[in-house]
Amino acid sequence: MSDQASRPPTELRATATLMQLEAGTYAVFGAAGTPVPNVQTGLPAVRLSVAPGADAGRVAIVGFDGEGWLSGREDAALIRVRGGPAQVMVTVYQGADTGQDAPRIQVLRLSEARPDPAAPPPQPIEAMAHLFGRGDVGGRFGDWIGERGSRRWIEGFALQSLRLTVPSELEYQAVLGRGWLSPWLEAGQFCGSRGMSLPVLGLHVRLRGAAAEAFDVAVTATFLDGTSVGPVTDVPCETPSLAPLEAFQVVLQPRAAPAAAPGKRR
Repeated sequence: MSDQASRPPTELRATATLMQLEAGTYAVFGAAGTPVPNVQTGLPAVRLSVAPGADAGRVAIVGFDGEGWLSGREDAALIRVRGGPAQVMVTVYQGADTGQDAPRIQVLRLSEARPDPAAPPPQPIEAMAHLFGRGDVGGRFGDWIGERGSRRWIEGFALQSLRLTVPSELEYQAVLGRGWLSPWLEAGQFCGSRGMSLPVLGLHVRLRGAAAEAFDVAVTATFLDGTSVGPVTDVPCETPSLAPLEAFQVVLQPRAAPAAAPGKRR
């Protein structure tokens, strides 16, 4: 890497575009060919934000970093538009002196809008998966992520917990083959691939540090061969046949407080 590419940028080039979306729910992520961000500067990057004006109350944006940033192909966000078309501001940030190509984003419509314009805004995402032939879907811990019985395999996933304040205390990896697992990743990082038609064959989730003392985490999953496995704790959730993963459920439960020792009588 050149000295110029490794130095923190002193100037930024920002380009903002308004993207109009019809009512519904959308997944937004880096498209094929989008440049890899510089590890030191984080550029180029894209930020999604609610456009100012009358549309502000009709748009909700949720993502793993909580601020709508997309860097490379590993980040994603969900956008929900209620009550009619609305605009989202897409701002591209680049170093002014790098000459690097701008990021590319892909937008997939996941669902039509609810007919009730007073429907509550989307809840923060704790689990997200990229499904073959459909795209990104997300939900909370305790929800099923993926489509049971659909025969759509999961290509990649990411997890985070609203109850854990230290990302490194939640770790996970994907099952890639017999005795072959991906490296451990911490909360908020995408594990697997997008758009390559490569299924993951299971997942392994564990807690560390203070989180492991305060919570138990269990995983249940269904697979393309019709098998259901789990709940399992701190072991890979997979089938003997290594069938592709179809859907999974992560449950985080507080551990019961130990009973207090009986006091001594005086």
